[in-house]
Amino acid sequence: MKSIFIYILFSFLSISAFAQSQNFHDYVVKTIYGEEYPLSQLKGKKVLVVNVASKCGLTPQYEQLQALYEKYQHENFIIIGFPSNDFREQEPGTPEEIQEFCRLNYGVTFPLMEKVSVTGEEIAPVYQWLTTKELNGEKDTTVIWNFQKFLIDENGNWIRTINPQTKPDSEEVIRWIENK
Repeated sequence: MKSIFIYILFSFLSISAFAQSQNFHDYVVKTIYGEEYPLSQLKGKKVLVVNVASKCGLTPQYEQLQALYEKYQHENFIIIGFPSNDFREQEPGTPEEIQEFCRLNYGVTFPLMEKVSVTGEEIAPVYQWLTTKELNGEKDTTVIWNFQKFLIDENGNWIRTINPQTKPDSEEVIRWIENK
């Protein structure tokens, strides 16, 4: 009986340790063009992850996201946008339409990934990690709307989530990027 208890305890601890050892860099996503994009290539960079949509009242945040990217991209900072149609179908476009909209209207040059679900049963694995304490080791959270932001440190650790209405160039985000 004692050996069964020890085995169960060891198994539980192993599973817990594995779950908490995952980080952002362990995932591979796809670009808007369908190419694999290992997030491990972002080691050493601060990452702002944001779910985006073309037909949302917050869509003008693309302008601030692009300005932020242009200002800090050479300082080990990157933005990754994940188009999502989860909220009132505000991102109905094809990959080509999304890319063209972003380029023509906001001059977006930061990486856009393939359209994914950020909530519900079909949530993308990277968004499972972003929203589940068991996986990210920090906090359970929910994506409540388009343009919710997640801050990831240089080591791939979850730092915090930022409300969708908070502008990308807010003091809170700038302080984090600049280590202040």
